[in-house]
Amino acid sequence: MSNARMLPNGQPALEGGMMWLAAVMLAMANFLAVLDMTIANVTVPNIAGALGVSSSQGTWVITTYAVAEAISVLLSGWLAARFGAVRVFTLVVLVFGIFSLLCGLSTSLNMLLAMRLFQGMAGGPLLALSLTLLMRIFPPNKHMQAMGLYAMTTLVAPVLGPVLGGWICDHYSWPWVFFINVPLALLFSTVVWILLRRYEEPLIKNPVDKVGFVLMVIWVGALQIMLDEGKDLDWFGSEGIRILAIVAVIGFFAFLIWELTEEHPIVDVRVFRHRGFSSCMFVLCLAFGSFFGLNVLTPQWLQYNMSYTPVWAGLVAATGGILQIVFSPITANLSNRVDPRWLVFIGCFWLGGDTLWRSVATSDMDFWRICLPLFFMGVGMPMYYVPIMGLAMGSVEERETASASGLMNFVRTLAGAIATSLVTTSWEDRSKIAHDQLASIVDPTGQLAAQIAAAPGMAGQTAREMLNNMVTSQSLLLATNDLMIVIAIIFFIAAFSIALAPKPTRTVDAASSMGH
Repeated sequence: MSNARMLPNGQPALEGGMMWLAAVMLAMANFLAVLDMTIANVTVPNIAGALGVSSSQGTWVITTYAVAEAISVLLSGWLAARFGAVRVFTLVVLVFGIFSLLCGLSTSLNMLLAMRLFQGMAGGPLLALSLTLLMRIFPPNKHMQAMGLYAMTTLVAPVLGPVLGGWICDHYSWPWVFFINVPLALLFSTVVWILLRRYEEPLIKNPVDKVGFVLMVIWVGALQIMLDEGKDLDWFGSEGIRILAIVAVIGFFAFLIWELTEEHPIVDVRVFRHRGFSSCMFVLCLAFGSFFGLNVLTPQWLQYNMSYTPVWAGLVAATGGILQIVFSPITANLSNRVDPRWLVFIGCFWLGGDTLWRSVATSDMDFWRICLPLFFMGVGMPMYYVPIMGLAMGSVEERETASASGLMNFVRTLAGAIATSLVTTSWEDRSKIAHDQLASIVDPTGQLAAQIAAAPGMAGQTAREMLNNMVTSQSLLLATNDLMIVIAIIFFIAAFSIALAPKPTRTVDAASSMGH
């Protein structure tokens, strides 16, 4: 083409169908990494049974991946500057596929945990650099389309993960949860390398910040393990959890001080000096944490309270992804025309109202009545997520884009981990309180209990179990509805908090530098 864009190295930029092919490969690679956060959740009982370990030990399959990914996503900016964004991305996608294969071939829990560790280490940079490279290959006037594509895969993947994982376990076996990554990773890495080599930029060979890296591993690892294990160990009633909390707090402040004073930090936390970026991260933490909390709460409520199978519970949750796919490109186009802060406000407010709608659930709801509010929730998610990414990335300097992308993914991952722990703990505690309250209402004088106890043989035992099951079912429903109200309030707080961000003064430039 005569009017083709030229890159700084003199090579022509990708245009038309080739640009979109590269974009789809980048977005689907991101989808793969996000999917692996949740696809293994429903397979833990299968994995634990196959490897001869307890379910609590099996949850380390999830924890190990989350810790490794949270740590490595923060390294994205430094890795891209030192080795090149395209090279690093191609390599980590390939490594992700290799260790996915080894996860499926694991014959012991220790081997599986080691493979999940390396898989997570590859998944972190994959998440951040897919966004960075999308911004690099799209021209400035199409940046919000890139954001829309990235947001769509990021939001839909956690919803589809449990559905796909449950279906695979029902029809095949747990190793196939990992095997499906292998051919896709090979395809994505090959196509991306062929198409995007021309986008590689000059390297910045800064020295390795070893102290910063060690401090980061300490505080992030301690925090993630504390969040994952807290519920099972009675939180701060456990000495181990208290120690982890102290290590996480001290490690975080030591890491922060070191990175702010280090000439070549491994994580450029200075990007938080931009009020627009800091405000967006606060809103993202609240809104995405609430969204992730709903994703955790909904399947548990459906399985324990409504007697849904894991696959059917996943299908209910998946209805929330339908309108996300439709509205992601629509929101991307709107973001170029109106102040993105208004879109973020409307999106978060919509999600708050939709969650309030879900707070009046009853135990006799059918499939479609449960699905309807989840279906319309798909409008609000891209409405806030697409513009907040553009607003955050547009608030930092171009040379800070890779670091900002890594930190944004880290905040999102951390918000999801915190929300998971808070929701599961709160749901269990609230259901116990509701159970005690309902029991006192059902039998305030104790006469019913006395009559059941006096019943002969199995009749009394059966009646007692039936009554307890009814009370337990209603207590879980009340706990779920209460949490829906709390989550709705957090969405509303997020909606008004976007006012903290200044009016955007620029859009993100395509020539995003990868250095610090």
